[in-house]
Amino acid sequence: MTRDNYRQVLEPLLTAGDFLLNLSVDVSSVALVKLARERGALYLDTCIEPWTGGYTDATQSVENRSNYTMRLEALKMRDGAKDAPTAVLTHGANPGLVSHMVKQALLNIAKDTGVDSTAPKARDGWAKLAQTLGVKVIHVAERDTQVANVPKMPNEFVNTWSVDGFVSEGAQPAELGWGTHERHFPADGGRHAAGSGCAIYLNRPGASTRVRTWTPAAGHFHGWLITHSEAISLADYYTVMDGDKVAYRPTTHYAYHPCDNAVLSVHEFAGNNWHLQDRKRIMLNEITEGIDELGVLLAGHAKNAYWYGSQLSIADARKLAPYNSATSLQVTSAALSGMIWAMENPKRGVVEPDDKDFERPLQICRPYLGPVVGKYTDWTPLYQRQELFAEDIDASDPWQFKNIRVM
Repeated sequence: MTRDNYRQVLEPLLTAGDFLLNLSVDVSSVALVKLARERGALYLDTCIEPWTGGYTDATQSVENRSNYTMRLEALKMRDGAKDAPTAVLTHGANPGLVSHMVKQALLNIAKDTGVDSTAPKARDGWAKLAQTLGVKVIHVAERDTQVANVPKMPNEFVNTWSVDGFVSEGAQPAELGWGTHERHFPADGGRHAAGSGCAIYLNRPGASTRVRTWTPAAGHFHGWLITHSEAISLADYYTVMDGDKVAYRPTTHYAYHPCDNAVLSVHEFAGNNWHLQDRKRIMLNEITEGIDELGVLLAGHAKNAYWYGSQLSIADARKLAPYNSATSLQVTSAALSGMIWAMENPKRGVVEPDDKDFERPLQICRPYLGPVVGKYTDWTPLYQRQELFAEDIDASDPWQFKNIRVM
């Protein structure tokens, strides 16, 4: 599917009321949304994709290769088309499902801290709730522990989901929503000239940047700061304005520790100066055990930090839906929930996960997620720091990005 042939291929297949489900890489999401709208079809994707090479085109600036810029281009399609056929952007597990987890986590924290836990009806109410609770950061914190009886071989990239998808986003600049509590701007950070300025980028690949985070089963670990649409949309959605001034915004980003085979693959990929290995393999039948622990860590509030999410094992995934790994089932169930929501709301135009009512997608996904856990922790990024070497940290606020980042 290319810029030259996509209309020829898809137009005969799409009529009013059909559904275009886009799970591709290197096919422009914007082009497909426009085509689906012309044909009266519904649409869903799991990532805003450019045409082939758009993520890694060295002739483009770092800013132009960012998810922030690609999201802005996609959201322009909202102009004058509020009642157009529903097109759901970025609705897999993450981005997608995690946005609904954030809302449930906020309500759980509110209930446990004596704050009104009635679900807000609109965006402003959700942002005010996060501000009232004092949430400073939102990590999409994921640790994949699935292991296989077939080892990674030299010159092979192995992963539990799309190798092409992981490689492309890992080679993009690291990106994060930039919170109002931050006092130390990264030395290699860049701001965007267009849009709300809710996010920043670093002049380095996400797959070379590690951050500290925490999940209940894994405990504290180093994840990679892989760019994702939710890192930008969450910061945007939970912004509170005071006139023209930003009064509140959390720092938001993805912190991902993939399966051990994928970790080895990324090290080899980076060592080859970001040129992909000759062979690619997605783990499935060879997986013997492990879980994909995927959720959201909301921190800085009265109870320090709270993680809410899925702890789906490979054994449970195979019982629930054959031919899946834990990772693929978290993604496909979320895509399914987004499709059902679009069918139930067919005239909503371009929609991001944060714009949707959160309860219906969670209801559809929950049977496929294994144990869904909410757990508080007293962990901060300063835990066990400076035991061996002095560091330039800001102990007055452990949840600043300065303290979270691992160089």
